[in-house]
Amino acid sequence: MSSEVAIRVERLSKSFPVYDKPMHRLYQMFSPRSAKQRWYREFRALRDIDLTIGKGETLGIVGRNGSGKSTLLQIICGTLEPSAGSVQVNGRIAALLELGAGFNPEFTGRENVLLYGTVLGLTRQQVEQRFDEIAAFADIGDFMDQPVKCYSSGMYVRLAFAVAINVTPDILVVDEALSVGDEAFQRKCFARINRIRDEGATVLFVSHSAGIVTQLCDRAVLLDRGELLSSGSPKFVVSRYHKMLYVPVDRADAVREAIRAEREDVQQPAEMPDMSEADRQDVHLVASVAIERSSPGAVADSDARGWFDEGLVPKSTMRYDTRGARIAMPHIETPQGRKVNVLHAGDDYVYVYRVEFSETAASVRCGMLIKTLTGLELGGGATSLPQDSIPLVEAGQAVEARFRFRCLLDAGTYFLNAGVLARVAEEETYVDRLIDAAMFRVMPQPERLATGFVDFCMTSEAAVVDFCKVQA
Repeated sequence: MSSEVAIRVERLSKSFPVYDKPMHRLYQMFSPRSAKQRWYREFRALRDIDLTIGKGETLGIVGRNGSGKSTLLQIICGTLEPSAGSVQVNGRIAALLELGAGFNPEFTGRENVLLYGTVLGLTRQQVEQRFDEIAAFADIGDFMDQPVKCYSSGMYVRLAFAVAINVTPDILVVDEALSVGDEAFQRKCFARINRIRDEGATVLFVSHSAGIVTQLCDRAVLLDRGELLSSGSPKFVVSRYHKMLYVPVDRADAVREAIRAEREDVQQPAEMPDMSEADRQDVHLVASVAIERSSPGAVADSDARGWFDEGLVPKSTMRYDTRGARIAMPHIETPQGRKVNVLHAGDDYVYVYRVEFSETAASVRCGMLIKTLTGLELGGGATSLPQDSIPLVEAGQAVEARFRFRCLLDAGTYFLNAGVLARVAEEETYVDRLIDAAMFRVMPQPERLATGFVDFCMTSEAAVVDFCKVQA
């Protein structure tokens, strides 16, 4: 196995027996080998998975419930045996799966730290050396010397997380474990995971949160029905995952085949290892756009800041399956109605699109979202609350959605989503949705004092003071 590869999965499959009646388990046990299979049906949780994860890589795993994510992680961690295929792991694994599975309820928290730490591969001496750090991270106070059967579920999981996160792993596996504890504890968990990643560990991360995956991960894979359907940049994979979440049941198979057909090659060019082909095209496109008013194709207007460049068009636009509605002509305008896509920070703009209805729809409302180049969701809005939506839109009619916003973003490139919701069978659902419907660029401002993506319009000052007076 290459020293640059942390995990290699080849032709991995996992099947579980499903029994129609409890007694069939007993019948199978006493049946001859040739007749055992008649008492159960085989459920294939994983089907021929091939996956290579490099050292120091952070991989996001997304998919609907029951897609095989947890099964894959358990096989990688060694708590499940595969039915077929092989898994090679290079390094110590710390798994945040069934947190606290190794705890003895009669033992105190202190005793369970020693027990759980040795289960995760540390010696008793190593656990004792790290005990103070573990206790500080768990922050459960005097309960550390009480039996864990007296703990609340939150305290139980916090202690287990604190042990697992302090074993200095080569490979960290996280399966939706970050939903534990309060917001302050979750933030501490994210900070520790980031530190482990920055120190060169490999991280496998399962989450249903698109923002967390795009923010934390270098690459992502999509699992569905036990198959690996897509692999590539988090933005590319998450958009396909969302498409599967909202697809009508009668279109699910067709969408799965379409996603499988556009699957990216795992081995991407070294120049941009975590981006899909569409993302790379957008990056090269944006890099080539001149932001001076004299650039070719730019239309200047001395009455307002911002202009339109015809070359600034997204190559990664994706439409979900439509249900009698179609979004058209998404673009940004100035408040005076002039079309722009190169914006000046601090000015007001209007995001506009039309929705053309080929079928009558009830309770219609529209939404938008602004994202970064990597897919991080910055913010958005809707035209109304559900109870204030447009009651009825007849077939042949259209709705124009307008979202006025102030551009308080740092210089860079951003993408816009567009979505239309309506009531279908008493449930509000998307009748059309466009991912990366439009893109825009914010001009750099050398005088800008704000840092980060968003300018919060804060004021600040710094003054020289007498040090001796301050000490007094």
